[in-house]
Amino acid sequence: MNPLVPLTYYCLLILGASIAGGMFPVWFRLTHRRMECAVSFVAGVMLGVGLLHLLPHAYQQVLDNAPHTSTTADTALRVMLWVLAGLLTMFFIERFFCFHHHDVEDGEVTCHHHDQVDDHGEDHGHGHDLTWSGAALGLTLHSIIAGVALAASVGHGPQGLPLAGLGTFLVILLHKPFDSMTIATLMARGGWSLGWRHLVNGLFALAIPLGAAIFYLGIVGEADGGVTLGYALAFAAGTFLCISLSDLLPELQFHDHDRGKLSLALLLGLLLAYGICRLEATAHQHPVEGAEGGAEGVRHISAAVGWR
Repeated sequence: MNPLVPLTYYCLLILGASIAGGMFPVWFRLTHRRMECAVSFVAGVMLGVGLLHLLPHAYQQVLDNAPHTSTTADTALRVMLWVLAGLLTMFFIERFFCFHHHDVEDGEVTCHHHDQVDDHGEDHGHGHDLTWSGAALGLTLHSIIAGVALAASVGHGPQGLPLAGLGTFLVILLHKPFDSMTIATLMARGGWSLGWRHLVNGLFALAIPLGAAIFYLGIVGEADGGVTLGYALAFAAGTFLCISLSDLLPELQFHDHDRGKLSLALLLGLLLAYGICRLEATAHQHPVEGAEGGAEGVRHISAAVGWR
């Protein structure tokens, strides 16, 4: 099976989910408790897929295509540098755009505001004026990167693999509606008409297919793209790690209520991610031969996530 076939289906489904997410504020009354549980669950799936799926795949991909003079330690270091690059990329996008917030209070999306008061009683709060345009720009960059991750995941699997990229696809499918909902809610709060909200939501939904197309046309299928594909997977793992933690860590400080429910949602998300890894193992048996001396390393990583 040509990788373009599942990638096209994935993009179409994500496109529909993104458009639907922008309609959620119109169709449903959102509550803080439901939103936080949903975010914890999706963040758990993203964290699990990033660490148990993308990272091992990235290491194996680079190991299999690295020069024979490279050691496993060199390969692991290069992979982790790309993970760090992905994490920092998302970190700085969030820092300067303050876009990745799905907190709902009285039907509105809010950006967390952290107040600090010194010994003299002076307020040193650090907040952001969250606008729909800033959120849309940041989320579009995030979505293009997610599209690259999706194309890399599909392109990594051998030809004909029916479940190639399933974990990455599921993460994006679950997370994309939250992003669309953030933009739509901020536009509604700013007084924009329903027509304009639909137009912006439709354009935003195209960001994932755009990122996937850019990466697929440039890398997937190229004879010398094996190492680059592995680095792309590592970069995607870093972005998933940053996004999931940015959703989970505020719970420790700002959501002391419903700790049991939020923790359970996180664990269920991780369990689903692990189940996806095991499901892919039934169709994707990774070779244990890699660069010289690398077979044992791949064998350990494969065992850790249930590959055979």
